Amino acid sequence: MYVRWWLLLIPPFVISFTLVAASQFVFLESSFFKDLGLGRIGDEFVLDNYVQFVTDSFFLRALWVTIKTSGLAALFTLILGFPVAYMIARMRSQWAMILLAGIVISTFITIVIKVYGLIVIFSANGMFNQALLGSGLASRPFSIFGNTSGVVIGLMHFTLGFGVLLLYSIVQTIPKSLEDAAQIHGAKRWRVYYRVIFPLALPGITAMLLMVFNMCMGAFTSAALLGGGRVFTLPVLIQRTVMMDIKYSLGATIAAVLLVSVIAINILSIFLVRRMRAAHLVMV
Repeated sequence: MYVRWWLLLIPPFVISFTLVAASQFVFLESSFFKDLGLGRIGDEFVLDNYVQFVTDSFFLRALWVTIKTSGLAALFTLILGFPVAYMIARMRSQWAMILLAGIVISTFITIVIKVYGLIVIFSANGMFNQALLGSGLASRPFSIFGNTSGVVIGLMHFTLGFGVLLLYSIVQTIPKSLEDAAQIHGAKRWRVYYRVIFPLALPGITAMLLMVFNMCMGAFTSAALLGGGRVFTLPVLIQRTVMMDIKYSLGATIAAVLLVSVIAINILSIFLVRRMRAAHLVMV
């Protein structure tokens, strides 16, 4: 008897899709009406909010800052996380599980605690700046408060554990024998990474980058706390527009632009990666 287990996935999928689609529909619908002030929304279908967004340099700059900080955070998560994930995946001792457990536990710590920990560490009298000034590498303290560098560090700290776990699962799917075979045939270590590990891990790395990027695009806490009111990303603008300015339609417009931007970037990234893989296969 053939059991169709996939049917069990239909109820949770329908519930999740309904909740997500319903909330997004409310935002998208509200964005096509004009704000009348004091939280009131007009009943005439207009495009004024979208015109204001695309013609106002402040909103366009906020969109660019959001994409830039999210992209940098995803890139640095890959650069810092891949060596750690590779080392743990290739370890043959009990320390591998201990390190993985530590990473999993760290992901459960709320982002607010992580951000305040960063503020303490990178403060003028913190251990990082004390070591930096004591070694003579810098003449003044390095600050992560009120600049995009701090927001990137906060986002990366938020996603690093998650990225390492994803990269660990990716590296585990690559047989160690392939690396050994390449080295036996005379390939140097860097060439093994470039010609063996990277092509095989590319689909998983792409998925990891996009997942981390999507998480950062919607992240609010890091940008709000470390930005210090000077770095405006779209989630920060949505919160300010809805909660402080009480402009629900404009806030819905910003949310709609954020959603469309994320979807467009994901589709474009997948298309470019497929082109790159096809070109790499032709070269090989």
